[in-house]
Amino acid sequence: MMISNGVRVNLCTYDQLPVKIGQVFVVDHEEIAVFRLTNGDIRAIENKSPHPKGGRLADGLVSGDFVYCPIHDWIISLVDGKVQAPDRGHVKTYQVEVNGDQVFLVV
Repeated sequence: MMISNGVRVNLCTYDQLPVKIGQVFVVDHEEIAVFRLTNGDIRAIENKSPHPKGGRLADGLVSGDFVYCPIHDWIISLVDGKVQAPDRGHVKTYQVEVNGDQVFLVV
């Protein structure tokens, strides 16, 4: 789906996002991993680990506000995209809005 900056993209309904399991959406040719956390928050990050060999973050294990890279076990914050020490790096995060039962990505 192609969009312009500052637009809200309707991704799905809230109930369509399983808890602690990443779902992949493609927006403007970018894969975005969207997670519903155990506290009910929805978080969205780019779907590629910053490790040089990459890794699909949607396939990672979720614990609290973090996702573990499925290939290298790097711990990445779903809040700010920062890789936790001792590793370094970051991924892009996206703003998410929930309006009623609809989940929107703001780009």
